[in-house]
Amino acid sequence: MSGTHSHGEGISSHKMWLATAITFSFCLGEALVGYQSNSLALMADAGHNFADALALALSAFALWIATKPADNKRTYGYHRVGILAALVNAVGLAIMAVVIFWEAIQRLQSPEQVQSGPMIWVALLAIVLNSGIAWWLFSAAKADLNIRSAYLHMLGDAIASFGVVVAGVIIVFTSWYIADPIVSIIFAMLVLWSSWSIFTESVQMLLEGTPAGMDLAKVELEIRNVTGVLNLHDLHVWTISSGLVACSCHILVADQSVSGGQKILQDVAHMLEHDFRISHSTIQIEVEDCGGHNHAIQSHHEHLHHHAH
Repeated sequence: MSGTHSHGEGISSHKMWLATAITFSFCLGEALVGYQSNSLALMADAGHNFADALALALSAFALWIATKPADNKRTYGYHRVGILAALVNAVGLAIMAVVIFWEAIQRLQSPEQVQSGPMIWVALLAIVLNSGIAWWLFSAAKADLNIRSAYLHMLGDAIASFGVVVAGVIIVFTSWYIADPIVSIIFAMLVLWSSWSIFTESVQMLLEGTPAGMDLAKVELEIRNVTGVLNLHDLHVWTISSGLVACSCHILVADQSVSGGQKILQDVAHMLEHDFRISHSTIQIEVEDCGGHNHAIQSHHEHLHHHAH
């Protein structure tokens, strides 16, 4: 069984729960003001804030459960819960965007009067709140898809809130109430765009595809270049969870002592970790004898190490 692997440096599930509570409380107030001022953009922003709260809660849960140790039923532990959380967040974002887009189309056909004052002030407060949480998540978002999905929720809502402010200012000076649904449509498109990258990356991980940015041909070439490796086959590289990449392969070496074969195995594992950040490798050695037949000997090496990003 592998050991535990930490995610999201500097971000604990307790802090994520605190951010969830703050966001949820704010979205309730924003929805109330949006309803009273008849602003679809503000209510849409409140809806996104509610989705933010759910996203943060889901990410917090994933961070907590990922700390549970591996067991006989889940030998890699619970790291993939974070990928599932990211996938659910992405789908939730897309659904919310479609709903907002539909409501905005209705408003375009029948524009309604909007109170711009409350709309502007609440949106400004939302910018401060969402930007602050997004900034707090930024560093951890680089290395963890789960945190990145929550980060994009907060960043997207900060941008949307800025759009609400712009729409409010336009309404103040021109009484052009159609600005409200137009901003909502732009916001919905931004949300769809941000959710797509999270959706595709999480699906790629769940399908155990080659990690994004990983050149499998280069990995194969570098393994062949390790001294003592004559050939290789059955090379697989996949992502267990964000920051935890695994590799398995069979390498062919000349007939030699077991310690010699072990040295080649260690060199390959070290190269994979150092050059490609593949922290979990399983390598089978096959020996070529004088008759040209291959025989498998001592078969695997496992190495699990946390990389700082």
